[in-house]
This record gives sequence, structure tokens and C-alpha cells, in this order.
Amino acid sequence: MSMQRPKTVVASNDLQKKYRYTLTEPIGKHFDPRFKPQLTPKEMLALGVFGGVYLRDSKDEFPKDWFAHAKLQPDDVSTQDKHLNFFGVLASQSLAVWRQKGWIHRDDPRGWFQWYCRYYMGRRHQDDERQIKRWVNMRRHLMQIANNCRSGDILCRPRQRQTLLHWAYDTRKV
Repeated sequence: MSMQRPKTVVASNDLQKKYRYTLTEPIGKHFDPRFKPQLTPKEMLALGVFGGVYLRDSKDEFPKDWFAHAKLQPDDVSTQDKHLNFFGVLASQSLAVWRQKGWIHRDDPRGWFQWYCRYYMGRRHQDDERQIKRWVNMRRHLMQIANNCRSGDILCRPRQRQTLLHWAYDTRKV
């Protein structure tokens, strides 16, 4: 087994200029054992998340193939389109609300999904523990869907399903 040299990424987008981080793990590998996302960032973007306005200014930071089939608004449109979301509903709170609730770490100013994309790429960070706990806590929504919907009825609780999709849970089979 050969040792791969850590790679430094310099990310520049609308919320960060020349933010540097190091990839210490192979892409999509060596996750915390508690963290088992059901979808990759590429799959999430292709299914439709965040009304199509997320990460459009970060295409240079992540693999090009993540965006090949992503459902995104045009770059000059800043509002979410619920029709671009897999379940056809808006299920996000604003970034201002996320900041107010203390859910944003300064290194990931777009929140959990930005953290997940960077974690998936191989970055390990001081915020990993908090974010993984937040992901684990989303399981309560899976139980609510299972307890209130017929198995396979993806039209039941679409907002809750879209929220879970934003957290890399695949509820199409719940």
C-alpha cells in the first residue's frame, strides 16, 4: 500500500476567498464509523437539492462530474426553485437562520452540505464531531416517515423527505 501525499485545496467562492484545506483521506473513504450517508454529494446534486442554488460558485473546488447532471438554477438566478428539488418542495431554512442558530462553522459558511462535500473529498476537520452528531440526529425524521407513511409512498411527507435528502438520506425506499 503506497502512502498518498496530502493535497492542499484552495477554495474561492462567493463566501470564501482563498480558503485552504488539506485532503488527508481518499475521496469517499475512511468515514467515521457512525457516519454512513446513503448518498454521495454527486448523487444528491443530480437528484435535486437546495432548490438548485447550492455550490454553483464552487465548481472549481469539486470534481466536474458532480455537476454534469446536477439540477441547478442558472448562475444569474439567486432564488431556489422547488421544481429542481427531487420531492418538488422547498425544505430549507435560510442561511441567516442557520447562522442565528449557530449551525455554521466559519470554515464551511454554507453549512452542513458544504462540510459533507469537503469531508467526502477527504478533509478531516475540527467540526467533524459536531456535524456527524447533527447527521445522526436526523434519523428521528426517518422514524416519523416510517411511522406515518405506507412503505414506498414517496408522496407522503415530501418536505420531511426533501430535508432528509439534504442530509444524504435516501428516503425513496422508506
